Amino acid sequence: MAETAPWPWVVALALGLEALLGYPAALNRLAGHPVAWPAALIEALERRWNQPAASDRRRRLLGVVLVVLLVAASVLLGGAVQGLLGVSLPALALFALIATVGLAQRSLHNHVAAVLAPLRADDLPSARVAVAMIVGRDTGGLDPEGVAAAALESLAESFNDGVVAPAFWLLVGGLPGLFAYKSVNTADSLVGHREERWRMFGWAAARTDDLMNLIPARAAGGLIALVGGTGWRIMLRDARRHASPNAGWPEAAMAGALGVQLGGEAVYDGVPTARPTFGDGPRPTAADLERGLRLYRQACLLLWLIPLAIGLIAVLAR
Repeated sequence: MAETAPWPWVVALALGLEALLGYPAALNRLAGHPVAWPAALIEALERRWNQPAASDRRRRLLGVVLVVLLVAASVLLGGAVQGLLGVSLPALALFALIATVGLAQRSLHNHVAAVLAPLRADDLPSARVAVAMIVGRDTGGLDPEGVAAAALESLAESFNDGVVAPAFWLLVGGLPGLFAYKSVNTADSLVGHREERWRMFGWAAARTDDLMNLIPARAAGGLIALVGGTGWRIMLRDARRHASPNAGWPEAAMAGALGVQLGGEAVYDGVPTARPTFGDGPRPTAADLERGLRLYRQACLLLWLIPLAIGLIAVLAR
């Protein structure tokens, strides 16, 4: 299918459909989100395999087995669905619709907009509750600038994880690539942590996720810097300060594009944690969060144009 279908056009269609429709609420109530299925498997195997009494070597090895199983199952499932669809126009439209389950443009925008609304209304308690839905840090003590910063950091990082990276793997690997990325990303979010419980077992998930995001994260940062007109200098200077090899690129680009400072100390489970900062400006306000959402929409639009341009180039090259 990848050789005969107008592949980039299908990716662009999937991005457009997801931005317009999101994930159907009725389907979510009926079957849950597809990410919940590998999540259930990951959690079940983690409980069974990640035993505290087991040696570090055994737990790391079983973590590798988990990732191999997830990727193999995802590739097989994606390949089977893709093979059954064929290359007719209705099949390609259905393919694009199926691919929307791996994208999160609309839901990410809605979650961040839900933080902006109470923040603009000076309703700090509601803003804290809303931002707690999208970040892992403690939000009860955040001031308005802290809420805006947390939302912008999540917006920038999730632009990669939920939009650019899935689109990249869909473009280069079809449904098998998309499904494999989402499974690995889910595994990383569930077990790829540095705490003692997960450090060995989640090692393979974290490293595989790092590898799969290597190109997309830098592309996501570049898109933000490009639509912002600035941000390149801060991105190139500050991106590597992040503990993650990838998350710093879109976050630093967002800080530079908005002329604000992101990062800095945060509290997790009651424990203050030192973090690097990105950017040289002041802490962000509600107005900056609104500008960040506008940059996000523009970056998504620019992302849609990339597969369209690739498709056009392919047609002209024939």
